[in-house]
Amino acid sequence: MTLSYSHAHQQGSGTTEVVAVLIAITDHTARVLTVDQGKLLPNGPLMPLHRSLQAGVRQWVEEQTQQPLGYLEQLYTFVDTSRRNIDGHALVYVSYLGLVQETQTTKLQSQALWRDWYDYFPWENHLTGTPDIITRLILPALLAWAESANDEAAQYRRRQRIRLCWGMSSEPIDTRQEDDADKSNYQVVHDKCYKGEATEWVAEHVLLRYEMLYEAGLIPEAPTYQPNKLPMDWSQMIGVPMYYDHRRVIATAISRLRAKIEYQPLIFGLMPDIFTLSQLQQSVEALSGVPLHKQNFRRLLDSQNLVIPTGGSSNAQRGRPAKLYRFRHDIELQSLLMDSKLPKRK
Repeated sequence: MTLSYSHAHQQGSGTTEVVAVLIAITDHTARVLTVDQGKLLPNGPLMPLHRSLQAGVRQWVEEQTQQPLGYLEQLYTFVDTSRRNIDGHALVYVSYLGLVQETQTTKLQSQALWRDWYDYFPWENHLTGTPDIITRLILPALLAWAESANDEAAQYRRRQRIRLCWGMSSEPIDTRQEDDADKSNYQVVHDKCYKGEATEWVAEHVLLRYEMLYEAGLIPEAPTYQPNKLPMDWSQMIGVPMYYDHRRVIATAISRLRAKIEYQPLIFGLMPDIFTLSQLQQSVEALSGVPLHKQNFRRLLDSQNLVIPTGGSSNAQRGRPAKLYRFRHDIELQSLLMDSKLPKRK
């Protein structure tokens, strides 16, 4: 039986579900825990049988996945108007963000699966430069969507939103240039979108970018999605779809985490007890999706006095062994980075 992305499960009588986005960093890769072969996040009906909702989330997530939870905070409450219970009421999601140390797959319940979060959002990984999917596929499709608006004012607003979300130039886009016929689609988009001063890529705008793709009907979860009107390789490039609004919930969690690591040291909830500074930087980069300047990153650590050396060194197979560090647990962690930002990308 083939299931749509808005009706994966049978209707029930409840009106509220709890959804957990559990994030870990393994081998310098940001990963999210999923169930149902990567199509859902850990989820369950709201059952207020504990002293707090958070305590209930901890219990059923650990029972469902066998993944111990560390840091946990509530995200947002979503209303999924496309889903109804047996009484016709729209379902509500209460979502949570959890930071964990990844449990080995063999110890997880068989339904639980860790996935690289860039499998779901390939356009968010800028560690090696702007992804080809943005300039080759996404921008041309979004610009066509902008031009499909009813009037020039609406077209202009859409172009401005694209510019702010995707780092485009602010110059007007003229699609009637005579020499366009001799250029590749990629080159036309590059010339028109990146001519002039472009806006900065803002890493924490993950949710805004996802919702724009949804509004434009460019992802399978969108009700207006029409793959037959898109390039042949579109479905293979646009990321793994999920049932319900669960990919949107992940986008919300990534936006929250990318914003918070700029002023709170949450990264240490994802690190092992002992690490090198290079491992720490690579982990921050995995979350932010952009490369960081090495010297600036280390100056930030020094100025905030966040880590202390253990006196040991890593067993490097090549080159000099790197010093090992640990996080300073004796400091008020949450106040250290309130006035600091991540170092700029390279």
